[in-house]
Amino acid sequence: MGTGRRGVRRVAPEDRLSVFEHLDELRTRLFICVLTLAVAFAALYAFNGWLLSLLLDPLSPEYRKLLALSPTEPFLVILKVVMGAAVLVTLPVLLYQLYAFIVPAVQVQTRRRMLVIVGGVSALFLGGVVFAYYLVLPVALQWLLGFGQGDFQIALRADEYFSFALTMMLAGGIVFELPIAMLVLARLGLVSAQQFRSHWRIALVVIAFVAAILPGGDPVSMIMLMIPQIVLYGVGVWLAATFGRPAPWARFTSDAEEPPAAA
Repeated sequence: MGTGRRGVRRVAPEDRLSVFEHLDELRTRLFICVLTLAVAFAALYAFNGWLLSLLLDPLSPEYRKLLALSPTEPFLVILKVVMGAAVLVTLPVLLYQLYAFIVPAVQVQTRRRMLVIVGGVSALFLGGVVFAYYLVLPVALQWLLGFGQGDFQIALRADEYFSFALTMMLAGGIVFELPIAMLVLARLGLVSAQQFRSHWRIALVVIAFVAAILPGGDPVSMIMLMIPQIVLYGVGVWLAATFGRPAPWARFTSDAEEPPAAA
């Protein structure tokens, strides 16, 4: 059985753990995640004013005085924003705990390799969040708030605006994980790099559909979301070609096609 310090226990595929040992492993890693989130939340709460100002920056100055329609809304909005920031800051730790619990039980991996993979996933997600914040969110807000401006008196509600901004940034982080999803499929042998290349038209339609249903909805932000996805699709094809594996059923097919050995 793999042993180690509490909270970073290593489990190898040949280990046979009981249900209670698996639950203890899971409980320990969940405790680390919750504790990390709590510490980050407490630290970031002291900067809640700065976080609110940061999310208000993409708005034009005339819209930055947001409405609160209940006594509890300002407090709940601050909690939501601080929690979102805490998750973003602690994402590498959360991903590492999840990865270290699931993957080593299937395949032996060094800690260095695990850190590289978690670091790559975290960097892509952070890159998507930054891209959405600096480029997509301002364009989407300008288009949406300018649409029909002469016919409506626009007043933004605090909860709805911050939910929209956080959702847009979350969506940006998720779509930037496209190369990782392609790499996982290739490593499992479910899709090859050649299949990714030959079905690029279908991929382009899917990318356009994803960009269309994301928050925003205007043509400019849709195109801005499509461009990095197309580039990342190319990166995913390269990763699939470099690190992909044959399909699990390919070995059985090749074995069945081999002629029997001569007596």
